[in-house]
Amino acid sequence: MSAVVFTGTGTTVSDIAAIARKDAALEIGEGVHERLQQARAILDQAAASGQQIYGLNTGLGANLKTSVTDGIAEFQQQLVRGRGMGIGPTLPRDVTRAVMAARLSMLSVGGSGISPGVFDDLLALLNNHVHPVIASIGSIGAGDLVLIAAIARCLIGEGEAEFEGAVQPSAQALSKAGLAPTRLGPKDGLSLLNASAVSVGLGALLTIDAASLFDFQRQAAALSFEALGGNPLILTPAIQLARPAAGQVEEAEKLRALLDGSSGSGSAIQDPLSLRCAASIHGALAHALAGAREAIEIELNSAADNPLVIVGEAKVLSTGNFHTPSLALAFETLGLAIAQAALASAARFIQLTGSGRNGLPRYLTPIGGASAGFVPLQKTVAAVVATIRHKANPVLLDFLSVSEGVEDHATQTPLAVSKCGEIVDLWSHIVACEMLAGAQGIDLKSDQHYGQGTLHTYRFVRETALKLDEDRALGADVSVLARRLLTKS
Repeated sequence: MSAVVFTGTGTTVSDIAAIARKDAALEIGEGVHERLQQARAILDQAAASGQQIYGLNTGLGANLKTSVTDGIAEFQQQLVRGRGMGIGPTLPRDVTRAVMAARLSMLSVGGSGISPGVFDDLLALLNNHVHPVIASIGSIGAGDLVLIAAIARCLIGEGEAEFEGAVQPSAQALSKAGLAPTRLGPKDGLSLLNASAVSVGLGALLTIDAASLFDFQRQAAALSFEALGGNPLILTPAIQLARPAAGQVEEAEKLRALLDGSSGSGSAIQDPLSLRCAASIHGALAHALAGAREAIEIELNSAADNPLVIVGEAKVLSTGNFHTPSLALAFETLGLAIAQAALASAARFIQLTGSGRNGLPRYLTPIGGASAGFVPLQKTVAAVVATIRHKANPVLLDFLSVSEGVEDHATQTPLAVSKCGEIVDLWSHIVACEMLAGAQGIDLKSDQHYGQGTLHTYRFVRETALKLDEDRALGADVSVLARRLLTKS
């Protein structure tokens, strides 16, 4: 596929996904190296003038007041080694590539003062598919230094990396890839570490996955409209325009398009809220998803460094740009919006699989009697919903003061993003359940013409799971369909 080009502006979540999941090569656009060289020259001049520069000639965090006068370059190796404190499960390959790509996008803006040669070494690491082993626990959202240290350690030939499918010592992986260990200059170690690239890389992939699953959620809701005989007049444009809440007009139109061609009239004056309010529930989710994507793309195209080299003013100043409260809040909001949509989906599932609506047999079983049909699956849905509700609780206010009070505020952005990802995984099972029930409802109603969109969804479901003709274990059908819904592109 075509290479992705970073210019210091305009990087999108789709660019990150292409690099992370399709192994697209990354190229650096015209003007980036010139900015890097200018910023480096300004940084060197400021250091030569005797200016105190955080992380270059001072210690970090609680060591802020400790001067570094001898071995300034060697201090960067020490700084990198001393931040390798991550623990827990390691990041998957695609997330690791997303993290590396995110950091390169941020560095391309030109505010870090990183040596151009070190930037090129990081680029070569990514393009040669040497993937540092990055732990997942250790960042509280005040920059992801502890986690990103794994990338910097790999560059200098320490730690472990995955190359050609095997995890091995980084020095060995570099050698096999034809690369040499990097020698860090003043501030280079901090320039590699001091950003929220883990949160941003993971968040970029998550917005892609959530958008894909959201489309399936719309399809599942349309199936339920058909099976339950929902009144489509609730999607009338004039109703939406009378109270055009975020995303509502557009989401009603998408549901109408899926139902186009259906003969279902929907005689109910008012359907249950999970049907009647689907457009506004989905609209809120669309708005939250757009906000999360915007927050990620702001980070991808910004200089989040501390200290920051301001090229236009030839200054080096300390900043708090590594702090990401807006990003954390965006993903907390997205998690809540997904949870709200998942609960509506679960409610429609309960309506479909209950005592019978719109001529559907009890429990969606065609044989009746003591047949359990779909009703035991209600417990599974309730269990998943409980887990989603638990994970939707916010975490961005849960932090401790660390580093002797120097870092007395945090955002918990990596946790906010990762738990939102867990919500997406759980949501896929709820959508799968609604799709299975909706398709069963279609099978049990032969006297209706269905919309082209809903027929397409029905066929998609039936490629995975057969109609329930007699009681069987449906858990496997749910799991297989959920995996199809979350197939990453």
